[in-house]
This record gives sequence, structure tokens and C-alpha cells, in this order.
Amino acid sequence: MKTVALVIFPGVQSLDVSGPMDVFAEANDYVAAGEGYRLVTVGTQPSPIRASNGQQLGFDFSLDQAEAGIGYDIVLVAGGPRLAQEEESPALSAWLKLVVQNVPRYGSICTGAFLLGRAGLLDGKRATTHWSDAGRLGEQFPLAQVEHDRIHVRDGGLVTSAGVTAGIDLALALVAEDHGPSVALSVAKRLLVVAQRQGGQSQFSPYLQAQAQPDALATVIRRHVMEHLAEPLSVERLADIAGMSARNFARLFVKEMQIPPAEFVLRARIDAARNLLEGSELPLKTIAYRCGFGSAARMRLVFAQRFGVTPYQYRDSFKVGHSNDGSAAIES
Repeated sequence: MKTVALVIFPGVQSLDVSGPMDVFAEANDYVAAGEGYRLVTVGTQPSPIRASNGQQLGFDFSLDQAEAGIGYDIVLVAGGPRLAQEEESPALSAWLKLVVQNVPRYGSICTGAFLLGRAGLLDGKRATTHWSDAGRLGEQFPLAQVEHDRIHVRDGGLVTSAGVTAGIDLALALVAEDHGPSVALSVAKRLLVVAQRQGGQSQFSPYLQAQAQPDALATVIRRHVMEHLAEPLSVERLADIAGMSARNFARLFVKEMQIPPAEFVLRARIDAARNLLEGSELPLKTIAYRCGFGSAARMRLVFAQRFGVTPYQYRDSFKVGHSNDGSAAIES
């Protein structure tokens, strides 16, 4: 029997708590007695704790009673909508620093990564959080390697997940690690979720949203890029559209968008390909051409590098009745 502890605090996102806990609880029905999970919650403030949605939550132990994770197998810190702006809790940071010495697997759900960062537990580590907070996480903890578009990330004993429902994905991955993919699949079917979500977390890229000013540099370039994805989109070409030298354009674009023009174009192509993979039956080579990859092979390489899956696997995860059983298929 493995003990899983979830840390909660005032303003916690209730789904960050109930989602993973339901996964572990359901898994107990598919494993032998005594081989499943014992679930406990650890509160940072006197009970009850009010979640961000107003719900009141009780807990099993306070930080003092929890003894820094001794006897626990997995400790996860839930997230909350305002965690990125809050001050550090010295008591919680001290407790978490001791946790890593006693617990083989520890981590966060959504913005709970900020609590790990304040305890120094992200330094030199790969981690993720909700895509809208990933930039801020990297700024606050520059020694962390923040992966902006991953559903969940494993780095040694550290596990982190993206926003809210991605905590379910993380819990399913841990169940699969403990008891095999068939148990995780059974749990996913019971909860009516995908057993292994493919690709990245952002369904609507923040890098492609229209800017407030219609004549802003990023707005002009975004419009041109989205209307001419199939064409070559070099920095020189985009600089001509903006009426600037390539050097000045690249400098101003990075200042406004926080990413280089070439990376912006690549993300635009990836997002466009995602939309077509999710909502059409077009052949992969047609999608690759329309989105500017040039060939299906190039698009497969980009998806493999960015998401760890092929375009076919990404598309397959959105099909009704998809079993996620890992069966092979031929890409066209």
C-alpha cells in the first residue's frame, strides 16, 4: 500500500485536489487488496480550508502532524489561481525541503510548482505548470528549466503537471508506473478521460492571440503569418512586411513578443497543424504543406521533438472511441 499525500492551502484549486485523488482511489478497485493507495491531505492552515471556488475542505494532518513526509510514497502540492503572486510560506518551504529527503516521488499540480520553486526544489530541474503561468515561473526561478507546453514532466523524483485537469494525467502516469498501463487505462475509462493525452497542453496558443492595437508589430506579423503559412517566412521576409531592416525587426519583435520571429512562425505552424489534426481527416502530407512544414516527414520530426508523439498519434487521441492501447498504425 502506497501513501499519497496532497498539500492544500487557502485558495487552493479544488480540482487540483479531487482530480488526482479520484484517480488513485479508482485504481484501488483494479489492484490486489493492500497494493493500492492510501490517500491523505495535509493542510497549511487551520481547518476548514476554503478553496478558490468557495468550497470548504477539511484535511487529515497539519504540517506539524505530517512529519515532513515520513512514511509517504508520493507527495503532491496542489495549485491555486493566485499562487504566482503570493508571498512565500517559510513553514511550508521548510516542510517541503524535508519531504524530498524522505519521499521517493514528490511534485506539484498546476501552479503548485511555485511552492516548490520557493522551497528551492526546482533549481536545476525540468518542470512545467499551466501555460499561462509558465513564463512567470521561469522568471521567478531562473535556475529551473521550465517546459511551457508539456502535460506533465518527470525529472528524477520530481513530477510536475500543467494546469488543473493535467493533474489527472499526472496521476494516471504514476498509476501506470506502479501498476502498468492496463490499470491506468481501466481507471481512465471509469473516469471518462483519455489515458494518455498526446501533445502539448495549450489548445489555443498565447503566442498567436491578436494584440490590442491593430497596427502593433506583432499583430501585423501574426496576420501575415497566419494568412501565408504555406509560404517561406524568413526573418528577412517578415522584416520587409514590417518595413524594417532584418536586424531592427528581430530586435523589436523579441522585445514585444518575448520570442524570436522564427520560433513564433514555428509555433504558428504547429498550432495550425493541431487544429487540422483535431478537426479534419486531411492526409498528413496535405496538412504539412498547408502549414508550411514542406513535408510530412518534417512535421513528424517537429511533433516528435516538441511533444514526444507523431502527428498520427496526436490526431488519434482526439478520435471518438480511441482506446490509447498503443497499437501501431501507418501514417499517410
